[in-house]
Amino acid sequence: MEKAARIAVWQVELNDFLGTCVKITGPVDAVQVAIETGHRVAEHMQGDPRCTVIPRVSRAAHRGIDSRIEFNPLIQQHVVHAPRTAPSSNGDSGMQGSANSALGFIETQGFTAVIEAVDAACKAASVEVVGKEKLGGGYVTIVIRGDVAAVRAAIEAARPKVEGLGKLIAAHVITRPSPGILSLLPAAAVATS
Repeated sequence: MEKAARIAVWQVELNDFLGTCVKITGPVDAVQVAIETGHRVAEHMQGDPRCTVIPRVSRAAHRGIDSRIEFNPLIQQHVVHAPRTAPSSNGDSGMQGSANSALGFIETQGFTAVIEAVDAACKAASVEVVGKEKLGGGYVTIVIRGDVAAVRAAIEAARPKVEGLGKLIAAHVITRPSPGILSLLPAAAVATS
């Protein structure tokens, strides 16, 4: 969505039904373009997106829309994320501004499956694991980074390793990740090169 229009990520909130609410802000026309783009991408990834644009959100509504940062001890992670200030394009991050950088995501239902998959990914190419998200219901996502070719090779090597151990939910590569996406990653993931 950030590549399609000049918007900013406001918050990302996980819900109890394994869904994610991505809240963005910006001019109404830019938000509309971003939402349409995000909807198309989610459908392509076999999602069932629900999207809406709220023009000129009232101050009173902010209290109901803006969620406090929340940690869920059951899954041992935050379920409401507010983006950190994204790294600047002056070289603070090894990923920012690099046309050859990529993020890869391996999501499974089944912890053993994701561990086998990420091991295969790391053995197949020179990539770095930058995060793990437990979404509840046995859903786990591992985030890797590296150059585009390495991340693609790693994700392709990971796919077949899930079979028989769990269910592959998604295996995806994002090339040239936007500043908003980088600001949602763990701080260590963008601080090193």
